[in-house]
Amino acid sequence: MKLAHLIFFFFLASVFSCHSTVSPGPTEALSREVYADRLRAMWLGECIANWTGLVTEGVRRKPPFFTDEDWGTRQGRPGMNGGWIDFVFQDPWGSDDDTDIEYVYLDAMARLGRAELTAEEIRHAWITHIEPGKNVWVSNDEAHRLMLAPVCTLPPSTSLLAANDQSLMIDAQLTTEIFGALAPGMPVRALGLADLPIRVTASGWAAHAAQFYVALYSLAAAAGPDLPLRDRIVWMVGTARRLIPDTSKTADVIDFVLEEYLTNPDVGDWERTRDSIALRYQEQDSANGFRYLNYYESSVNLATGLTALLYGGGDIRRTIRIGTLSGWDSDNGTATMAGLLGLMLGSAAVEASFPDVELSDYYDILRTRTGFDPPHCVSRHPNCLDTLTDMADRMIPLVERQIAEAGGSADGGTGAWRLPETGLGGLGAADNPLTRLDGTSANNRLRRTGVIPKVSWSGVSCVISGPSGENGSEAADGLEYDFSGIDRRLPVRKTIPMMLNRPGIHYYALAALADDAGEITVSVTWESPLNIDGIRFIEGPHVLEREGWSGIGGFEILAAEVRISGAWVAVQGRPTTGEPSPFLSFEIVEWIFDEPAPSTGVRLRGRPLEGAGFVTVSELEGILKK
Repeated sequence: MKLAHLIFFFFLASVFSCHSTVSPGPTEALSREVYADRLRAMWLGECIANWTGLVTEGVRRKPPFFTDEDWGTRQGRPGMNGGWIDFVFQDPWGSDDDTDIEYVYLDAMARLGRAELTAEEIRHAWITHIEPGKNVWVSNDEAHRLMLAPVCTLPPSTSLLAANDQSLMIDAQLTTEIFGALAPGMPVRALGLADLPIRVTASGWAAHAAQFYVALYSLAAAAGPDLPLRDRIVWMVGTARRLIPDTSKTADVIDFVLEEYLTNPDVGDWERTRDSIALRYQEQDSANGFRYLNYYESSVNLATGLTALLYGGGDIRRTIRIGTLSGWDSDNGTATMAGLLGLMLGSAAVEASFPDVELSDYYDILRTRTGFDPPHCVSRHPNCLDTLTDMADRMIPLVERQIAEAGGSADGGTGAWRLPETGLGGLGAADNPLTRLDGTSANNRLRRTGVIPKVSWSGVSCVISGPSGENGSEAADGLEYDFSGIDRRLPVRKTIPMMLNRPGIHYYALAALADDAGEITVSVTWESPLNIDGIRFIEGPHVLEREGWSGIGGFEILAAEVRISGAWVAVQGRPTTGEPSPFLSFEIVEWIFDEPAPSTGVRLRGRPLEGAGFVTVSELEGILKK
């Protein structure tokens, strides 16, 4: 670590510590009525900022960028607000990707009466309400395609880079903030609720960025109300940052933007920070250890959203204006931060920020999503499905259930809430579910100590690797469960896939059975014994067309084995996760041992499924205790 960054690290620690002392946890008295209003303001803030930011979305993807002087000029997208860069208001508010997938989640949760969604429930909601190729983009589009396939893929496999090479993009940052609002003052609980929804579309540092937003939304109810808004925001940012591992590119982005803000002598000069973002993460990305992917990637848009939040200082108009002018995918981070301010301040504050406008309460989900019946909306707007007020009201029972399950209480008569004590001062990356998941990967544990697991095959006529490996080494690259957030600078497509329909990049190995072989064996081995608690196998696709290969594939597992004292020992019993299905691609199959095994390898013996011509392997590894 450079000396300047080390000094600033201790400076930040003192800042965060100071604010944690002033605001250690949920200090504000909340009630059902107050929080319902704030949830409505959350949706309202997101809608205003979404449609305002859309005017400049993708217009400035590199320098020269917009500045404050460009506000009110006609330099935006011609089809949006006539190109005028200014606030946009609608009646009813049209749904867009900043709000509509969260609406899909809300509908599912409200019907089920709980905030915890299973993989099958998420898939059902997505395929019911999202039409193929319509108003769905980048990683969301890839995940939707995977869910719709005849041999489908379920979350969280829809976010594996082996399955979805767009999973380092922005998508989860705009579809999962709602889960933070469902757990006020309880960021660790919020991350648990959001874990699977985030991993529908995001991996690596992109998943961390979505988690950071979820944590901010949860902390909106915890920042001390007596603090100035700027101090409340800095405290929230610092507290949420502690949940992100230091190794992550997302952590680097947060630290960099916060340092730029706190050391800037001119608190109005947000353009300086935006230009520094472009220099570090785009123009000189390689020199700084990063790889810029595209204007809709996770990192630069996390940086601009955070810039808008900090320099906006709690002023929603200023925050939306900065976000709209900031460049790249300018509607998304802007919507997130305006929604956060709405959740902090309530409807009256949002409405007071736009005194000359009657802000609509109506919301038209049918603009982008389908399959909702019966409608919630009043007859005054026949094309509208819902109201922001009703959407907020449907969230309240979900919130109260989280409060009660965490040890708080909600008075049914008065509506008063007592939020649970959560010990926010002791938060750290160890509380992050992705950090815990990363810790179960033996391949990643070995690689981080300098050991590269060896992949070997037998009974095959050929093995085809993707761009990141050779001889099928993807089977042990650790990529699928790598939640360190390190930027490996992997190649991904630089075009929006639904526009050119170009094939994805494959981070899995494909092997064909040799003519004279009865089975295929794939092994991952290392030299020194490692106590493992099980075996994890992540398959690849069952149906593909790649490099001259097409048709049906799949692995019929005959035996899972572990190497102990140089001998291969069969694992007794069937997989803990259940029998592998020939109707699921990228399936995650695990065997958990009764006790740890001092192992130097794991392997699978099997053959292609009946009628299949090949097998695919995304990862094979030992499991370490969580």
